[in-house]
Amino acid sequence: MMKHVFLTGPPGVGKTTLVKKVCEALVSARVTVNGFYTEEVRESGRRVGFDVVTVTGDIGRLSRVSSDPAAGRREYRVGQYAVDLQSFESLVLPLFRDTREGSRRVFVIDEIGKMELFSQAFIRAVRQTLDTSSCSIVGTIPVPKGKPLVLVEEVRARQDVKIFTVTKENRDSLCDDIVSALQECLK
Repeated sequence: MMKHVFLTGPPGVGKTTLVKKVCEALVSARVTVNGFYTEEVRESGRRVGFDVVTVTGDIGRLSRVSSDPAAGRREYRVGQYAVDLQSFESLVLPLFRDTREGSRRVFVIDEIGKMELFSQAFIRAVRQTLDTSSCSIVGTIPVPKGKPLVLVEEVRARQDVKIFTVTKENRDSLCDDIVSALQECLK
């Protein structure tokens, strides 16, 4: 039986925008929504990093463009971005505590990507929520590229997950299908 819905697609195709639209529709249908999105941070039109934004509007730093390594501490990097693991974990991990009880609840995980996967505690929390939580997840995962990301492949292989591939052509018409799939999950 389907319990969770994940969106995949290339970077910049509109996965986060679609997840937000889905959440608005769910809230209108009196579904409790919690969790987080990842948003680009731009300065003068240039992307300089990513923030984590909770459904309730709290913001934390996920990464910033950085050329100089942080002195004296382990640095987590994806390309030109230095990942602020402490900021990410302090904002996101407490959100998972709310996934344990209540029906008609949806938890947003946008996204399970390279930056987020530096956090072992995040990986454990996602696995636990997928396996034991009473709420359904709507999340995003990257398109497979290069070395497989273990948790992403686990999500992809699960029998209780429905995956929607987002393209520029279908992104505007997918919202209703995703909301319907999630409402089926919540029954």
